[in-house]
Amino acid sequence: MSQGNGATQAPRVEQLLTPQEVASLFRVDPKTVTRWAKAGKLQSIRTLGGHRRYYEDEVRALLAGASADAA
Repeated sequence: MSQGNGATQAPRVEQLLTPQEVASLFRVDPKTVTRWAKAGKLQSIRTLGGHRRYYEDEVRALLAGASADAA
């Protein structure tokens, strides 16, 4: 006899970064980050107010790739 515990998995909560926070990590202007998102280099989501937010894990991965390319 199989019994389910009735628990459902909560959606994964990911840390989101503002364009300013991403820009400071890459040492670029926030408008550059917006251009990267428009070009498809970086995925963004929109808040209810229309502001862009970026997934921290994706930004960190891109940063790691960028620093590896520079080395």
